Amino acid sequence: MKRDRGQAVRADISTWWRGSLPGLMVIVAVMVARLTGALQFWELVTFDRFLRLRPPEPMDDRIVIVGITEEDIQRARTYPIPDREIADLLKRLQAYQPIAIGLDIVRDIPVEPGNAELTSVFRSSKNTIGVEVALPDRSGFIVLPPPALPPEQIGFADAVLDADGYQRRSLLGAHNPQQEYRFSLAIRLAERYLEAQGIELGNGIRDPDAKRFGSIELTRVQSNSGGYVGADADGNQILLNVRSGTMPFRVLSLSQIKSGKVNPDWIQGKIVLIGMMSFSAKDLASSGAIAGINPGRIYGVEMQAHETSQIISAVLDRRPLLQVWGEGWEMLWISVWGLLGMSLGRFLRSPWKILLGLLIGSISPIALCYWLMLLGWWVPIVPVLLVLVLNGAGLTAGLFYRHEQELRLRLEERQFAIEQTFNAIHSGPLQTLVQILRTAQGEATPPLFLPDLQRLNQELRAVYGSVQRDAIADEPHLRMGSAIELALQAPLHELLYKVYCNTLEQELPYLKTLKFKIVQFDALNTSHLRLEHKRGLCRFLEEALCNVGKHAIEATRLTVICTQEGDRQVIRVADNGKGNPSQSETLSLAQIDRDREISEDLNPKLQPSGLGTQLAKNLAKQLGGTFGRYPNQPRGIVCELTWSAKRRWFW
Repeated sequence: MKRDRGQAVRADISTWWRGSLPGLMVIVAVMVARLTGALQFWELVTFDRFLRLRPPEPMDDRIVIVGITEEDIQRARTYPIPDREIADLLKRLQAYQPIAIGLDIVRDIPVEPGNAELTSVFRSSKNTIGVEVALPDRSGFIVLPPPALPPEQIGFADAVLDADGYQRRSLLGAHNPQQEYRFSLAIRLAERYLEAQGIELGNGIRDPDAKRFGSIELTRVQSNSGGYVGADADGNQILLNVRSGTMPFRVLSLSQIKSGKVNPDWIQGKIVLIGMMSFSAKDLASSGAIAGINPGRIYGVEMQAHETSQIISAVLDRRPLLQVWGEGWEMLWISVWGLLGMSLGRFLRSPWKILLGLLIGSISPIALCYWLMLLGWWVPIVPVLLVLVLNGAGLTAGLFYRHEQELRLRLEERQFAIEQTFNAIHSGPLQTLVQILRTAQGEATPPLFLPDLQRLNQELRAVYGSVQRDAIADEPHLRMGSAIELALQAPLHELLYKVYCNTLEQELPYLKTLKFKIVQFDALNTSHLRLEHKRGLCRFLEEALCNVGKHAIEATRLTVICTQEGDRQVIRVADNGKGNPSQSETLSLAQIDRDREISEDLNPKLQPSGLGTQLAKNLAKQLGGTFGRYPNQPRGIVCELTWSAKRRWFW
């Protein structure tokens, strides 16, 4: 028994690995693909899509954009816009008393006429922030700031772009080629506005290299943050949480300011951003998270407004900044969904139900990740869908295959029953009837009942065809040897006891010699068994008992045990008849039949495996258990089928 229990444990472990190894390999493969950056593009696209699908936010009226349009350029009849036009615009805006003015137009060299006038305005305007390009491009060029502005009134307009050209990060600070630390235009404007609210700019607490306004720390982007793999994380970068909606900011034109058709409340105490809003000026930014007339393309001054608004809204409105989980938590998150895909078959047995469960299971992480995005968390979704769908689809395909195999097994079971019925009729009443017919036909005067005997012969031969036709029907019941009908929905131990009682009533030679019967039918756990399993277990017990009745020579004692032993459930039939096998290997029921029927000088290993053997092996394999026979002591045979009492998640 210890040996059999060890075999059962090894069988469980082997079955577990066979069932779970493909799913675990899928999880590992997806994680490797993610770590190598193979999924980065799709994760970034999904990131953009989630941001675009957010509900529209109200307009941030703390920021107003003054755009120089194509119409303004045509009116000025020159490009770039001359310094005199810029100086006049700044003086008109200062009259409305804004907190800060950001000039997102480079002015490193004079654009006459009006340079002297613009220089004078720069020196007198302490709230004006000019721009520079602090980081060299591929050619090594930079753009210097307006020379009349001091360093604290300078912010760079540099942007960090991803491989697809989209901007998903905001660069707040970086070192220029002279190793001087420079701030961006967005953080300069936010600093001026928040300073007026009594909130100072400082270094982070959790991360000393980060920037902080009050209690709000601007979390820096790392090289592997979120869906990024090996991204350029130089400088001080944060994820860009653009404002949703079709009108995130109020936009005015240069002509409106000149004509005075402006509500002073739109500008007073606000941040004003001046920039080019003409496609001919080529001052454009790319973002997949902003919906517009030209998908993925917005003006550079609008992107500066989004970056500035993100900081101010996070500090004053507690609007969430985008953050990510640690890599360990992300891997755990992916693994959980992969295991869920592998476990669908534990709760749903039908392939079609698993497909429905897979659909619901795929929608759930999408909805959950979208909800987390609204809260400011960027959580992986692409690898989650991959492990869930691949494992679930593989499981569904496997269940379709298993369902087909089970149907084939049921057909084999029916065919086996049909063959048994036909053999019983052919070997018994038909042979007797043939002898009677031969005797009657050989007489000189055939008896009067000869036609009746011939008709009876035809009717008996029609039984096989009738049984075959009836067996095709898929009914939820099982007919045993003496035509007792068992409802398979009943408790398994009751079904097995009925099988026991019914089989012992059959006219089998060695059942009559039994003097002692030891039986035990305890309640068994059938929560994980299907009707096919219960049908197979009933077949197993009936055949084991029939083998005793047919082949257990001089048997006087029969032991039938159906119970739970530890974490295993067992059906065991033992007799004390003659004919112990010469070997103790685990064999099938059909092998037992052959060992007892053939002569001792034949090698039983040379006999071909019968249908009963295959059915029994298939049943044991389905249940993840063991099936075999071994010598009883001091005499006889033990036939045994064991399986786990617990439901395996990989079934």
